[in-house]
Amino acid sequence: MPGRVSIFVTCIVDQVFPRVGLAMAEVLERIGYTIDFREQQTCCGQPAFNSGYRAEAAQVAEHFIRTFRDADFVVVPSGSCASMIGHHYFDVFPPESAMHEEAQYLGPRVWELSRFLTEVAKVEDVGAKFEQTVTYHDSCHALRELHIKEAPRRLLRKVRGLTLKEMSVAEECCGFGGTFSIKFPEVSGGMARTKIDSIHGTGASTVVSIDSSCLMQLQGALSRAGSKVRTMHLAEVLASREPQS
Repeated sequence: MPGRVSIFVTCIVDQVFPRVGLAMAEVLERIGYTIDFREQQTCCGQPAFNSGYRAEAAQVAEHFIRTFRDADFVVVPSGSCASMIGHHYFDVFPPESAMHEEAQYLGPRVWELSRFLTEVAKVEDVGAKFEQTVTYHDSCHALRELHIKEAPRRLLRKVRGLTLKEMSVAEECCGFGGTFSIKFPEVSGGMARTKIDSIHGTGASTVVSIDSSCLMQLQGALSRAGSKVRTMHLAEVLASREPQS
């Protein structure tokens, strides 16, 4: 039976895409879960970690662990953040430390949204309706570190009115990579343009992913190209009930 889940909305969702957090909560409530939102939550520590600031990343990671240490489940609308918590907390805390032990205890209870729905809640049809043709982008951390590939697609295929068209380079990086896009803008832009060409090749009106950072990168590239294709997080599609214009 559904119970109580804590949601971690991530930095980028909190600051830039709050509707994604709201959509995630709506979907979880729709299938019977009670939402626990802990207002003291901040960041998982990934920006600092990826930039080489291990001590600062450890401080943020410790705050995350202390915030969610007693949660039964922590559901996250991001493969990259879920990967940071589940894999890389062990890189910021020494093996003999108390926080390393706490990270080992908390890690298995942190779930990316699509995996939580399909593997824990055992649900694929969440009652969504979205009458559009979409294509799906595999974000790097989700695919390569968490091995998430089929779960989002299974959920999308159960959405009423939705047609899923695969792009030719679905598994290629969008070029964001956090600070990579800032340090290497020309390479990042070239990767995004390759992705955009593939998206257009599907004829889809919407590109969907489970990472808002990827969608921000893709939306920027689409807008600069004058494209009418829009980006949506998986949670937003799953929360939809009415036909989309």
